[in-house]
Amino acid sequence: MISKKMESMVANSSAIRAMFEEGNRLAKIYGAENVFDFSLGNPNVPAPESVKKAIVEVLNEEDPVALHGYTNSNAGYEDVRQAVAGSLNSRFGTNFTVHNITMTVGAAGGLNVILKALLDPGDEVIVFAPYFGEYRSYVSNYDGVIVEISPNTENFQPKLDEFEKKITPKTRAVIVNTPNNPTGVVYSEEIIKKMAYIMENKQDEYGTDIYLISDEPYRELAYDGIEVPYLTKYYANTVVGYSYSKSLSLPGERIGYLVIPDEAADSGNLISAANVATRILGFVNAPTLQQRVVKACLNEKTDISFYDRNRETLYNGLRELGFDCIRPEGAFYMFVKSPAADEKAFCAAAKKYNILLVPGSSFGCPGYVRIAYCVAYETIVNSLPKFKELAAEYK
Repeated sequence: MISKKMESMVANSSAIRAMFEEGNRLAKIYGAENVFDFSLGNPNVPAPESVKKAIVEVLNEEDPVALHGYTNSNAGYEDVRQAVAGSLNSRFGTNFTVHNITMTVGAAGGLNVILKALLDPGDEVIVFAPYFGEYRSYVSNYDGVIVEISPNTENFQPKLDEFEKKITPKTRAVIVNTPNNPTGVVYSEEIIKKMAYIMENKQDEYGTDIYLISDEPYRELAYDGIEVPYLTKYYANTVVGYSYSKSLSLPGERIGYLVIPDEAADSGNLISAANVATRILGFVNAPTLQQRVVKACLNEKTDISFYDRNRETLYNGLRELGFDCIRPEGAFYMFVKSPAADEKAFCAAAKKYNILLVPGSSFGCPGYVRIAYCVAYETIVNSLPKFKELAAEYK
């Protein structure tokens, strides 16, 4: 018999993954070309050629026993961490060293590591709806409590007035995700500065440390010259979690890192705790081959022009059909207002046309649906006539 906690988690298993599996089922019936699966944020753009080259070179040049063995530190290879720190310093004017970097099993692994290091049972973690639904499980893993800030459906920037009211002496962390999944919105520098000011004042008021956890798998996917603020520059108690899943199209390789700056409260113990958490959560260390590969590819990025073309075509096409959606500034998601009050009913209606969408309630924002446009361009183009038929149902 499974645990009570897992009973709840199984019952509320990811709607995104369930819809993806439904897409595979429909593809077997109707043919993949006739199913418009917008459920999963799985990059369809291949990794840069330099990644393949780096894999081959690492395999040919490294001692295989050492390459596939444990790293000396749970934080990862020292030279890889130093290279990551140097890259960040050159890009963002920071002053990180090898000491500040912990290589992780993707961004999800990194979030679990830092939450394990920070949370005691009953500690509160604030999230801004809409937010990545797995945050609920990650916080629950360590008996923390999720506190939601309701969505600002005008522009999907965080509601700072509500945020200020919901910070309590039990608030241990705040998670932000920008560019955002599911909206594609980039939080403005003005918003980040105000958020930092509020947290600093609340720390002084309660005599506590409140950590800002910046979840950044989509940092490199920003369009139209949009700048994504680097949050350690605005708030001392910031921890950054990064993944190469999207920037290098390597979601299945599970490689990323945490940045824990020296300026963060109790940084020495927090860094040590993150390294221990990496071990006791069963990760032990981030994948060794992929650590070597990303070191060789720190200046490489996926060609996001493919996503940008999808973004423009889908956004313009849906707007012409009368759908209400915010224009994404980053990531590869579009958040569309459901023409039905119950967005789950709308998702069910869309499935009649082999269009697979994810309900906004999965992200703490009912009344909307998420479209992941990291698909073939032909899928976007061929889906629009089906969206037109769907729209006709609601006119």
